[in-house]
Amino acid sequence: MTPTRVAFQGARGAFSEEACRRILAGADLQFEHCERFFDTFSALHDGLVEYAVIPIENTLHGSVHENYDHLMHFNPSILAETQIRIVHNLIGRPGATIEGIGCAISHPVALAQCLEFFRRHPGIRVESYYDTGGSVRAVMERGDASLAAVASSVAAEYYGATILEASIEDDPENYTRFFLLGRNGAAVPDGEGPTKTSLVFVTKNVAGALYNCMSAFALRNINLTKIESRPLKGRPFEYRFYVDILGEPGDDDCAAAIHSLEQMTESLAVLGSYQSVGLRASRVGP
Repeated sequence: MTPTRVAFQGARGAFSEEACRRILAGADLQFEHCERFFDTFSALHDGLVEYAVIPIENTLHGSVHENYDHLMHFNPSILAETQIRIVHNLIGRPGATIEGIGCAISHPVALAQCLEFFRRHPGIRVESYYDTGGSVRAVMERGDASLAAVASSVAAEYYGATILEASIEDDPENYTRFFLLGRNGAAVPDGEGPTKTSLVFVTKNVAGALYNCMSAFALRNINLTKIESRPLKGRPFEYRFYVDILGEPGDDDCAAAIHSLEQMTESLAVLGSYQSVGLRASRVGP
């Protein structure tokens, strides 16, 4: 069987890898590891992979704004979504102890979600690293028992490291939402629950423009699950809006709402209609 090629940002053991396995369960996966989100989108756009998996939103940190910008630039199709319960662990080399740790490295978002732990351990300084899984790999490669990483238990297991303290995140209600991206015609995994549609539009510069745009959904009882604004490049203090709605363009009400919205906006695009995958197994922990 030919492997399914999928790109994600980070090294082996990153939370994005777990999202890949969740959303493409049962497939023989061949990973393309990318250091930057831009590289992940480029790999998909250039045909190096069939799919890409990207984080788009975290319940504590908010949206991954860079990836919203890449969605517009590269214009892939959103095929599915999943959610991963994020459990951060302090991870060191075998034989290391918390008392001996002087520095912890990880992605800056991961470190920011463990502030209370580091307040209780003022002797451990923190340093940003490009990726959670990659931080564990660095700990093992550098051979320094005073160096630790903040990452998932999957990363600890993959690199043969030791969990020094489990679940060090400040808030247990820490989930990241991931998108599965593909090109037109890519196979879509079986989903569950209602269908979401993601739209992006630019309002006309008139009074009440956003209110009128939102009325296209409200008057048809279409539920919005997200609205996000991003600055328009080259147009200071003007914005592009990203909206997720429950429904799909084939539904009469949804189609009518999108048509109405099109009449009221400068530009409108449908980024994809998709369902959730694998939400019954959303915890990644010790």
